[in-house]
Amino acid sequence: MELISEVGTPTTADVLSDAAIRRSTHRRYLMCPPTHFDVTYSINPWMNPAKPTDQPIAAAQWQRIHDQLLDLGHTVDVIPPVPGLPDMVFAANGATVWGDRALVARFRHAERDAESASYLEWFAGRGLHVQQASTANEGEGDYLSAGPWLLAGSGFRTDRRAHLESEQYFDRPVIGLTLVDDRYYHLDTALAALDDETVMYYPGAFTPGSQAILRELFPSAIIATAEDAAVFALNAVSDGLHVLMPAGSTNLVAQLREAGFVPIGMDVSELLRAGGGVKCCTLELHG
Repeated sequence: MELISEVGTPTTADVLSDAAIRRSTHRRYLMCPPTHFDVTYSINPWMNPAKPTDQPIAAAQWQRIHDQLLDLGHTVDVIPPVPGLPDMVFAANGATVWGDRALVARFRHAERDAESASYLEWFAGRGLHVQQASTANEGEGDYLSAGPWLLAGSGFRTDRRAHLESEQYFDRPVIGLTLVDDRYYHLDTALAALDDETVMYYPGAFTPGSQAILRELFPSAIIATAEDAAVFALNAVSDGLHVLMPAGSTNLVAQLREAGFVPIGMDVSELLRAGGGVKCCTLELHG
């Protein structure tokens, strides 16, 4: 695996000692190949249709994420891509899944609306109890599991009214968090759940009230800088020990190592042209 390098790397003994407090647990993910990846419209500040994209590079970056998850011992399912849906590669937005229940996205923008049908069919075909959200709800883009809670974003994509629907559907308490910077339009671009007790996040992406909630719930959180957020470093996937994250953030890497995590850098430069990173490409099938 490619470990992100940094200045002042801990000794082997330090890493082993810190890592002893962390445990990797088996996860199952759903991903969608970027067969039709392109930037043909703009629904977030990262997207510029005037700039050319390179689908083979995007495919190679996606494949490395897929293969790294397999190398770490996780299960990866694949949903077939659909022509004309260039953002379907960002599978995290397709649904929220817990146990035998899947709540499929209802996308804010018409350009992505047709993706929902594929997720409804895929989950129903595997025997899950499945329904589509009744109001704008962009799946794990805005819902992240952290301990007993579902942390739920709103402000740009997911409607705040969807939080109650998700709480009732999954019978789990939902903690609403409001986003205020349109570059970080989904919760998973501004916050990553590392394990049941630890998150990392960029305070500037949230309202003061939401920052206060995060400080209260996660007093030992890893705090990202504006520079960390700008390279999408928070769009990360963690199995409780390993953290797959976009490369480019020396600060977060140092903090993760100090906290006993093992950061793994992934090149997502082409995927970022559409406002996507490691987490955007992976929908975790919890439970």
